[in-house]
Amino acid sequence: MLHLQSSGNYINENKSKKRTKTIVLSILFLFLALFIAAAIGAYFYYYNKNIGPIDSANNEKITVEIPIGSSSSKIGQELENKGLINNGDFFRIYTRVKGEGNFQAGIYELTPSMNLTEIISALKDGKMFKKPALTITIPEGYNVPQIAKLISQKTGYSEADIIKKMADKAYLQQLKDKYPILPDDIMKAGLYYPLEGFLFPATYDFDVKKPELSNVIDKMVEQSSVVLTKHEKDIKNSGYSLFQIITLSSLIEEESQLEEDRKKIAGVFYNRLSKDMKLDSDPTVKYARKNFDVQVLYEHLKYDSKYNTYLYKGIPIGPITSPGEKAIEAALQPVKMDELFFYARPNGEVIYTKTLSEHNAVYKKYRDEWKVWQEKDNN
Repeated sequence: MLHLQSSGNYINENKSKKRTKTIVLSILFLFLALFIAAAIGAYFYYYNKNIGPIDSANNEKITVEIPIGSSSSKIGQELENKGLINNGDFFRIYTRVKGEGNFQAGIYELTPSMNLTEIISALKDGKMFKKPALTITIPEGYNVPQIAKLISQKTGYSEADIIKKMADKAYLQQLKDKYPILPDDIMKAGLYYPLEGFLFPATYDFDVKKPELSNVIDKMVEQSSVVLTKHEKDIKNSGYSLFQIITLSSLIEEESQLEEDRKKIAGVFYNRLSKDMKLDSDPTVKYARKNFDVQVLYEHLKYDSKYNTYLYKGIPIGPITSPGEKAIEAALQPVKMDELFFYARPNGEVIYTKTLSEHNAVYKKYRDEWKVWQEKDNN
């Protein structure tokens, strides 16, 4: 009897534990269901809050500028700062998930009454684009004096004041603080123009006819920062500093007229560097003399300047022009070449040779073309 009674108690105990476990699991499932429901509710609230307009009744036009090469993160932050969307991070995530991109650079007039879909559509299609009051186009291969002249013609600032601003140490430090990718080398002694090579060649729009000079320069440096950031990993793996890569890119930009020659010329330059040969680049002589005439004469080669690659080995002291992105890519992805020399003709053809005697023969054959070309250009 004792044994049977003990067994009965054991069975009752088991049932009690099962009931308790069932109750606990039911409570846990209830809490989980409530949590999921709350999470779903919060998600839809958050989603609807960020997808909808900030203020459906507000049709005030707000000017937003989207620079060339802006990331979705930067665009989202700008839209949030302007009070057009609730959350810049949501914009970044939403556009990534939806596969939205290819936003058009420019100046837009948007309103707080627009929902996120309408804003994205406007930025993609260029809708509600505000015609800029001023447009400045910097061609590839322009140097600082040429850029200063162009800015002067467009804005009325004097060339001297523009170049002075570009060399102001306090202003340069502000740019370095704002765009950390700018190398310390821009501050070193001996450079003709500190920002040479970092005023990216592109088209820039402004919503006023005469913007602040610092704003004009800033936009060019900002775009340089955007482009260089894209190639930062390759630059680090190149074995050269960013400043050296930009300097070499500027030589490539000046030496090549055709797309297919950029990487070949880069290959020749790297061959010469590896053999401890001088680069012997004519554009560096022109820049050293601050005289950009087409033909370089023999006596010019002796001009003493750290820019002159006929006198000094290695990559010159600094950039000699504003290289475009293709020239930068060429410096980072050169074609493997056996040649050590090249000669560029006025018609754009580049002739590559392996020996100095071959190069001299090409030079003697075509050297008078440049004189004729220059005379025609002057006329």
